[in-house]
Order: sequence, then C-alpha cells, then structure tokens
Amino acid sequence: MKLDVDVLRYLSKDDFRVLTAVEMGMRNHELVPSELVVRIASLKHGGTYKVLKNLLKYKLLHHDSSKYDGFRLTYLGYDFLAIKTMVNRGVFVAVGRQIGVGKESDIFEVAKEDGTVLAMKLHRLGRTSFRAVKSKRDYLRHRSNYNWLYLSRLAALKEFAFMKALEEHGFPVPNAVDCNRHCVIMSLVEGYPLVQVKQLQNPDIIFETIIGLVIRLAEHGLIHCDFNEFNIMIDDDEKVTMIDFPQMVSVSHRNAQMYFDRDVGCIFKFFSKRFNLSFQEHKHDIDGSEVDTEEYDRPCFSSIAKCAGFLDKELSASGFTGKDQDEIEKFIEVGIEKDTSSDDEGTGDEAHISDEFAETNIKDFDSLKLLEQPEKVNRDEKGEAEERQQFCEAGQSSEPDTQDLSDKEEEANESKNEDNPELIHSLNKHRRKAAAAVYGRRKSVTSRNSYKDKGGKSSHNSKIQKQLSDW
Repeated sequence: MKLDVDVLRYLSKDDFRVLTAVEMGMRNHELVPSELVVRIASLKHGGTYKVLKNLLKYKLLHHDSSKYDGFRLTYLGYDFLAIKTMVNRGVFVAVGRQIGVGKESDIFEVAKEDGTVLAMKLHRLGRTSFRAVKSKRDYLRHRSNYNWLYLSRLAALKEFAFMKALEEHGFPVPNAVDCNRHCVIMSLVEGYPLVQVKQLQNPDIIFETIIGLVIRLAEHGLIHCDFNEFNIMIDDDEKVTMIDFPQMVSVSHRNAQMYFDRDVGCIFKFFSKRFNLSFQEHKHDIDGSEVDTEEYDRPCFSSIAKCAGFLDKELSASGFTGKDQDEIEKFIEVGIEKDTSSDDEGTGDEAHISDEFAETNIKDFDSLKLLEQPEKVNRDEKGEAEERQQFCEAGQSSEPDTQDLSDKEEEANESKNEDNPELIHSLNKHRRKAAAAVYGRRKSVTSRNSYKDKGGKSSHNSKIQKQLSDW
C-alpha cells in the first residue's frame, strides 16, 4: 500500500483518537467491535461512527461484518500512528521519497528541522512474497497467536536494539536514532548496495573486509543470517556498511553453523562471479602432498573463538538460553583462576594447597556436624519410643481397674433406671444404632406415621414392626 503523507494534513485529533482506540482493542481482538471502539475512544461530543467512516475513506481501517461488526488497523493506519508520534517527539518534520523496497520493509527519506536527512524504515511483515515469517524468523519465540502488525513491531524493536549495540562496539552500521511501533529511524548511508556495483578498485581488500566482519560478529556471539550483496552498502570511498539486522541469531543457536556457512558462501559466490576472483587453497593430502581446491581461506565456524564479547547474552539473541549463561559464568571463573596462577606460580601453588586444605577442613567439619545430627535424631527417636512404650504399659495395667469400676457403675445405674421405662427404651435405641454402625449395615428407617395407630392393616403392621424392633 502506497504511503500518502498528504492525508495527515486532513486528520484531526478525533481521528487519531479513534485510530488509537482500534489499536488498543487489537491487543485481544482480531476484529475490534464497534461498541468497544466507541467505549475506548469516548469522544466528548460523540460522532465516533462518523470518524470511522472518514478513516475508512482513507483506507486507514478495514471493516469486516462477516462474524460481527468490527474494525482493524491497516498498515497505512499503523504508519500514520508511528509518524504522528515521531513528529510529536521532534525526530523529523518532513517525509520525502521512497528509496528502498524489500520483502519485509519499506524505506523512506525524512528530514529534520535543520535539514539533516535521515532514513525511515517501516517494517511490513506479511506480504505475499514473504509469509513464512514464523518459520524463517524468531520473532514469536513461545507465542502461538499473532498478527502481522505485532510481528512488525517486534522486528523493529529487535533491529533497533542490535543496531545500537553493534554501533557501540565499533561495527560499521547506521546510527540508530529512534524507534516507535514498527518504525525505525536511522542515519542515511551515503552509498549503494553492493549488488548495484559493477567495478571496484580493490575488490580483494573489500572481500577481506567483508569476511572479517562476519568473523567479528561471530566472535561477539552473533550471526547475521542474511549477509549478502543486498545488505551491504558501499560508498564512493569503498567504505563498507552493514544493514538489516532483525534476523540475527546467537552462535549458540542449533543452526548457527549452517547460517554462518551460508553467509560466507554468499560472499564467496558473489565475488567469484561479479569480480572474477579466483579462490585456491592448499590442503595436505593423507600422503603429505598438497591438493588444490576451489576455496581460499574460507573461515570455519568451529575454529572461531567467542572471546570479544557476549552480545547475544546482552540482547537475548535467538538460541541463547540460561544454560549457556551458566556455562559462560563457569568459564569466566576458570579463566580468572588460570590468570592468577600464571602471575605467580610459587605463591599460586601454596595458595592452592592452603585452599585445598581449608576446603578439606570445612568438608570434615560439615561431615562431623552431619554425623552428630543423626545421633541426636536417633536419641530423640529412642526417647519418644520409650515414652510411648511406658504409656502403653500404663494403659494396659490400668485397663482391668477401669473395667471393674465401669461394671460397678453400670450395675448401679441399671438398678436405678429399672423403674424408668422411657430411659430404658432410649438406651436400647442407642445400642441398636451402635451395633448397626459396628457391623456396617444400615438400619431401615421407617416412616413417621408407622408408629401411629390409625386402624386397619397398616396400623396392625406397624405394631408388629415395633415389636420386632424391640425384640
């Protein structure tokens, strides 16, 4: 979709308020219901539907009524929100011509108040030419649900972070200025893509420089993954600049070697075809004789030492996990011990012996503590067991006395209660319930009217049941 910035002149605050309301609703809605848009926008004098109609006219929103009446942002509306935010921040005041088109982004010229020209990169993931983003790029990580606007925002944030870090470590990259939503503002590189260059004064030097950049990136823990003639800029002084960083991964990635070999292969292939550079390498055969091959000084991924830094850890590059972080910390501790031992061998040996002696003493002391604790535990367990045994013996010895006393009390109570038939009946009832509970059977509960004498067979049966229950 073509970016027509002239429409910005005719958009009011209410228009941007409704656009922001749709953006907020798209956090948890694929299509934002119109009622929710009205509720989020909450315009003072109403008129939200009129504003929606105006935004649809400029194709800043898309309307869909297949399931329900809903709206969603288009890339043009998302562009206008990002550009409006950048203008309010004072990053630039004017938008110029389009200078680049890619499968994942569009690049425009923008100008500041003092006339400085910058580059504005708008990420546009989801184009028909490149829709396999979920498998080709690691923007989603653990997420399963997504939309293209959200993916574009993640790609812009990732590129801005990598550009800032690489610039701080001295890599030839554009100067990152600002980032908002899917928009990245950077300095404009005065040059041409390497694919458009037909002749070079020193192709050998440029080739070595580019291969050196690939190796430096790997030493810092990163792999470009798309390092080819389309993402290398070169100016009139033959100065090389790298661009396009959203797809960078860590050297700890499971496919890191494949990506590294692919980047190196692209550079070798391009220079051999475009500038007719011949690559020869001398390898020794099994017999000791030299064998000529087609490649010269092709860097090997396994031979590169990651010693210049850990940018993948700082930027959480794809493939870098917590386990790798623990291993790095262990490696750093081992390196510190080696450095201290190499400075002074004699003192280092004595210190090492004393440290070992101290560690063994500490271990022995801990083991003594651990041995003493089980003894205490065993003693406590023995004391508890003896108390329980004494309590059981006392209970067993007191059982006959208590039984005699209980028998005497029962006889006295029975002699007293023989004259009270109601009390005897209630006692018998409780005994029957206790017996039923012991044998696990449930006493059949009769109805309330079964004990009432109403005459007839039912009353006669109820009397029989009562006598049976008494027996």
